[in-house]
Amino acid sequence: MPPSRPRLRSAARIALGGMLVFAGTSHLTFARRDFRAQVPPWVPIDTDDVVLASGVVEIGLGAALAALPREQRRVGAIAALFFTAIFPGNVAQYTGRRDAFGLDTDRKRALRLLGQPVLVAWAWWSTRTRTP
Repeated sequence: MPPSRPRLRSAARIALGGMLVFAGTSHLTFARRDFRAQVPPWVPIDTDDVVLASGVVEIGLGAALAALPREQRRVGAIAALFFTAIFPGNVAQYTGRRDAFGLDTDRKRALRLLGQPVLVAWAWWSTRTRTP
């Protein structure tokens, strides 16, 4: 692999970690109400508890992506699984026609669905190399 590829993957991993820490923090603070719109109605746990717990998980995953390069493959796989696990929330927002995060039309909510596979791929691709 060319020397620039590991640096690009490392930068992508750290950027994803930062994004996750920011998103997790927003779950706990200013975007808490918007995140409630993504919790599917069939989840048997209090909506606010789901938002808070997922925020804590995102902060932990983001911090681990940035701070634990020797565990990047494992953490990347867990992050990819996490992004897959929360996908039903995005589907619920779309099918329930719930406005949040500026997603106030079916088209915008449908386009948002396309972003989740990108996050899964980002988590996987950015963590597939070994760091010394």
